[in-house]
Amino acid sequence: MITVEKTSMRCDAALVDAEGMHRVAADKSVVFDRDLHRLNLANGQSRRGVDSNDFLVHSDDLKGMRPTDLKEALKRTRDGEEVVVNVTHDDNVDEEYSVAEPISFRFSAGQMAVSVAHSTDDYDEDEVATAAISALLTPYLKRRRASVTKVEMDPYYVHPLIWNIEISCSPRGRNMADLFQIGEGALALLQAFGSGELTRETTLDLLRSGNAQVLIGQEEGPWLDVKSAHYNLQSPSGKISIAQAVARFANAEHGGIVVVGMRGKKVPGGEIISSICPAPVDGRTLRNYQTAIEQHLYPPPDYLDIEVVPADGGSLVVLHIPPQPEEHKPFLVHGAIVDGKVEGAFISIVRRRGESSIPITATGVHATLAAGRALLRRGELPKDPE
Repeated sequence: MITVEKTSMRCDAALVDAEGMHRVAADKSVVFDRDLHRLNLANGQSRRGVDSNDFLVHSDDLKGMRPTDLKEALKRTRDGEEVVVNVTHDDNVDEEYSVAEPISFRFSAGQMAVSVAHSTDDYDEDEVATAAISALLTPYLKRRRASVTKVEMDPYYVHPLIWNIEISCSPRGRNMADLFQIGEGALALLQAFGSGELTRETTLDLLRSGNAQVLIGQEEGPWLDVKSAHYNLQSPSGKISIAQAVARFANAEHGGIVVVGMRGKKVPGGEIISSICPAPVDGRTLRNYQTAIEQHLYPPPDYLDIEVVPADGGSLVVLHIPPQPEEHKPFLVHGAIVDGKVEGAFISIVRRRGESSIPITATGVHATLAAGRALLRRGELPKDPE
């Protein structure tokens, strides 16, 4: 096949062969064909404009697309007007019928931003909502060399409300798929905070969906604990430690989550999640955790989940402890660590309060045991002296 440059078609850095098929110049990942009003991609695909300033591309198109190339291509569309590049996951890209994601790219006044459309049923005044959205996203975006540049309510939607958030991202060392992923994380975090704050359930959803990175910058709390490396489940102290970690949440009111593979950092007023450090996982990992807990924790917590979830190209181990029935408490750990030494004959009872653990008091333990013995002996609970 003979390749010739079709200058009359003005394909702007693309070459056109004898059959009219395009191929992008070797140094470009995307160019704009002004005559046919389409984006020509290095992967051989062409994406026509939905209208004069609106394009639709497939998510796979973004993997090798450089932000600088797309920015240069969009400059050639319609000078001075906003251009939107929407993204679809549909197998076949159809400008009329494909479903676009709530994450797009907007080019205006020489600048390109990631745009996230967040829908919510909660109504707040513009200034309040704008401040809350910016405050929520800032810790997540800062670690990704990005920032919120604009938050606006869509005037054409009332129920649900649509907030359009524009995010400026540094393109250095990134392709468009990386920028799209930043938008996905921001949207996941906004959706998780639909109730106003992260909950145990929404945090679990984020972890299971592979969005652990949006938790960076968030606080640990009464139901969340992170650990940077595996417990040493080959040693008695490691087995007791993981049993105590589960017992703390089993004895607490709201249950909790233990994440292995995330690092915490102390800050004034508490501790935040500072980074992800994936933990190595093999076929025995989950069973080792399960065995250690079974050997050292009684009674076994109801519906305890131990699972592996993806994160940053690796894995995290997540232990989810749902709220436990009061009649099963206190959960007892066979063994204790006293002054750094393992005391195998001891029984330890711990629970979570705030960001630290406290032992259940002797008074509380005695009251529970006394109530149980009275119930067995007389068939009724002892009366409160007051």
